[in-house]
Formats: sequence, structure tokens, C-alpha cells
Amino acid sequence: MQSSILLSSEEVARLAEKLYDEHIRQQVEREENLGKMVIIDLETGDYAVDKMGLESARQLRKKNPNGRFFGIRIGYKVAAAIGGVMERVYGYSY
Repeated sequence: MQSSILLSSEEVARLAEKLYDEHIRQQVEREENLGKMVIIDLETGDYAVDKMGLESARQLRKKNPNGRFFGIRIGYKVAAAIGGVMERVYGYSY
């Protein structure tokens, strides 16, 4: 993807979910990673995992300073919940 292309937030989310489902999920969805954040560089497909996503974002930004990044909480439908419940995603073997 070229960094000059503008994407809506829905398109960014769709692209990130596609990358995650097709290339990343099988690598990271393990019991020890449940609840951690995976940060994905949408331009390169590189990704990194850590508890909150901050260190992963820093690591990826060093490699691609102008990258577009998206975070997904491993094993959950949402990355964060304020005053609500984070719903787990089931159906994958951990």
C-alpha cells in the first residue's frame, strides 16, 4: 500500500482485520498471548505483540517511521472497553 493513499477508518479496520485473519492470527493466537495487543503495520504487514501495544508500536515505528498502524487485542472483539465488557472471541484452538 502506498502511504499517499487516504483510507477511511472503516477501510483501515477492514484491511487490518484481513491481514490479521489471513497472515497473523495463526502465529499469535496462543493461550500465553490472550489479552495482549498485536500492532500491525498496514503498509508492510509487519507486526509485534506486547501487553499494551505501546512497545510494539515504538518498535514498528522505528522500522517504518511513516507507517500506518492498527491494534487488535488478541482473542477479543474489541481492543478496550470503558465501563463495559470485553467480549471474547471463541472458535480458535489455543
